[in-house]
Amino acid sequence: MSYSSIFRQNLFEGQVAIVTGGGSGIGRCIAHELSALGATVVLASRNIEKCDGVKGEITQDGGKAFSKACNIRSEDDIKKLIAETISEHGQLNFLVNNAGGQFAAPIDSISVRGWAAVIETNLTGTFLLCREAVAQYMGDNGGAIVNIVADMWSGMPMMSHSGAARAGVVNFTKTAAMEWAPNHVRVNAVAPGLILSSGFKNYPEPVLELLKTLPEQIPASRFGTESEVSSAVTYLLSPAAAYITGETIRVDGASSLYRRTFPIPTHEPTPKYSGFHREADLPSILSEENDD
Repeated sequence: MSYSSIFRQNLFEGQVAIVTGGGSGIGRCIAHELSALGATVVLASRNIEKCDGVKGEITQDGGKAFSKACNIRSEDDIKKLIAETISEHGQLNFLVNNAGGQFAAPIDSISVRGWAAVIETNLTGTFLLCREAVAQYMGDNGGAIVNIVADMWSGMPMMSHSGAARAGVVNFTKTAAMEWAPNHVRVNAVAPGLILSSGFKNYPEPVLELLKTLPEQIPASRFGTESEVSSAVTYLLSPAAAYITGETIRVDGASSLYRRTFPIPTHEPTPKYSGFHREADLPSILSEENDD
């Protein structure tokens, strides 16, 4: 049984794609779909064993996949990944920056080292991969890049480092789209909401308990699927998105418009400022005596 893509067969025949973090979760699904559409997929991750496993799956399904070890916090590793892909396959048409990492912690308990590690992984790693892909191939030949970010528009309590990094990637995506438009390089992003994937296994028990309650706060009333994220990525890589660059597509069932994932602890009202001496009288229901 092969991947059931909504897109036409052989859409990416003869194309070469790098998918970072392709050994599990959403990256694994993206790699399968691109391969099913004819692309040669290079899976890149620090965990080469996971990539080898997905490579085996894709090969068994009749696709073409290769795996390479790469720490996206290492500039040397990234340069090597891009160079070897081009040397071995002759081209690099697509780059999907899916790899990332974070840990749950309140702001006041995050060390400088922990903060830097998440920023380097999610923001600096994306920058380096994009820069090298364009410097080594896409700058002269064109291409398409998709950066995977996150739902951080309302902040990310307990993951401030990741929220800051992902917001940075969204802005970087816009800038790169403008700078590289003359090179025929399109750069977009996809922001998954709450997606059922193996990534859930990385969260501690309290976070998992919170996650159980969230579908009722999502307008779609469910978690998303890995395939739904992969379809958005595939669309942005395809010729159908030839006039789209610098954009971020939210795949979240409208959760970023509605849900409240972080309950505010009960506390005294914050201090207020009322400097207007001619302030209109308020309805009694809103008066100070009813504040309690």
